[in-house]
Amino acid sequence: QEDHRLNPNSAGAGTDRGSTPGAFRTLVVQQTSLDPPRETWSKKMDFLLSVIGYAVDLGNVWRFPYVCYQNGGGAFLLPYLLMAVFGGVPLFYMELALGQFHRSGCISIWKHICPIFKGIGFAICIIALYIAFYYNTIMAWALYYLLSSFRATLPWTTCNNKWNTPNCTHYLSTDFNVSWTDNSISPAEEFYIRQVLQVHLSPGLHQLGWVSWQLALCLLFIFTVVYFSIWKGVKTSGKVVWVTATFPYLVLLILLIRGATLPGAWRGVVFYLKPDWRKLLTTSVWLDAAAQIFFSLGPGFGVLLAFASYNPFHNNCYKDALVTSSVNCLTSFLSGFVIFTVLGYMAEMRQQGVETVAKDAGPSLLFIIYAEAIANMPAATFFSIIFFLMIIMLGLDSTVSLSCFLETLANEFSLNEFVFSLCLLSLLFLNLVKCIVNSTMCTKSVCKIRAGTTRFCNDVQLMLGFAPGVFWRVCWVAICPCFLLFIIGSFLAFPPEVRLFDYLYPFWTTVLGYCIGVSSFICVPSYMVYHLVTTKGTFKQRLLKSITPEASGSSGPQRDTIVITNAV
Repeated sequence: QEDHRLNPNSAGAGTDRGSTPGAFRTLVVQQTSLDPPRETWSKKMDFLLSVIGYAVDLGNVWRFPYVCYQNGGGAFLLPYLLMAVFGGVPLFYMELALGQFHRSGCISIWKHICPIFKGIGFAICIIALYIAFYYNTIMAWALYYLLSSFRATLPWTTCNNKWNTPNCTHYLSTDFNVSWTDNSISPAEEFYIRQVLQVHLSPGLHQLGWVSWQLALCLLFIFTVVYFSIWKGVKTSGKVVWVTATFPYLVLLILLIRGATLPGAWRGVVFYLKPDWRKLLTTSVWLDAAAQIFFSLGPGFGVLLAFASYNPFHNNCYKDALVTSSVNCLTSFLSGFVIFTVLGYMAEMRQQGVETVAKDAGPSLLFIIYAEAIANMPAATFFSIIFFLMIIMLGLDSTVSLSCFLETLANEFSLNEFVFSLCLLSLLFLNLVKCIVNSTMCTKSVCKIRAGTTRFCNDVQLMLGFAPGVFWRVCWVAICPCFLLFIIGSFLAFPPEVRLFDYLYPFWTTVLGYCIGVSSFICVPSYMVYHLVTTKGTFKQRLLKSITPEASGSSGPQRDTIVITNAV
């Protein structure tokens, strides 16, 4: 409560008629905010590291190097940078500004933009949940490798284990009498396929077999770590990212220095950067560039909205967007050197071409090729421990999307104890199809862009003191929607082939993938119908109210409402 002496000459000053002229009363005022107080970052660096940790994920380490060399090497950097400048960075900036201005999560923010599109927020939460399941599974594999690394001889370097086959070819850098043939299988590949995933125990998805108790325990531990990383909101996660966001850069630097000193490293670097300008004439290169930059920066997933909502109102989110997106792109480029110096070393050892060694992308690049290369290095145990610890850190940062999902539901429904229950429930899931879900995420971003660009620019000017320039307006209105529709159309026209090594997944798994995508997107039209049905008035009145933004009680400099609760 605050005591205010009111000036007798001001409006509303209540003087005592029976008292001495000039005397005045004391008005006791309690200042009450209509909205609950919003948490804020303890330090500006907590926010920056959280955004960098979210944007820099596993895709930077395994996907960008593979996509780069597959699409023309150094020539791929041209479409990649163009897609970043005209598509990825404007979306990144837009989402940070929206979250900071309205100080809301991905569900409640829509009442300030266009209430009938609130279903997009629920769709974002579903996709965030899917992505968390996906990344936590990868982290569980990395944890299994990390625990297996604490021994003098790494288990994926020998062929005398119970999971090995006669085709296992054991060799080290000192084994000059061992030749690599087309039938050879490395110990690292058999460890990943037959010991970790145990693929050989199942004939296919129609008969999955028993759950691996080792991986189940690893997954339980990962979800426990995630829970304690976010259970107190940004006060906890803001401290965790000081380790999880900086440690990967230290490890990448160590691995880069070590990889550059390996024999044959130059072969990998040349293969990585050698430009093939003819590739730029194919549509697939531009599609891969657009998809890579979009899924790397991660706009549309609601995480950037959640992070920015804890910033001070006048924080310069424009500068933050430029810095963090630049760091993300440079990290992808740096990861290419780290990966391809090692691939060049592997090609030198096997006396094969780099393109043969680097034929597989995705998890196999990390858990087979890179694991095998580490095993052949001096001090293999040390490098194996720090590498797989880095993978866990990268995945842990990206799993903050689960934190966004929980924080949004907590704000919307006051589910304070929902975190622990969901982490236990999530153990029922091991993996989900990701590509189709990501394509629906692009649709959500298109809806965001079209929801009032002019008013959004005015809000940014109120918040930062300057309005977005013509370049940003053109990108938001015209270029970004075309950028996202290009990705959506390409995914629908050319669905990705689902394959694990020699096993081609049956057609019904592709149908399941589309169903997973629809399970999120269906929230948008479903909520539209629900909102129109539950709103009172005629159909025209309901429609008008559904597209009219509500007054933001927590936006702008004036966030508090003065309510007179007692007067003496």
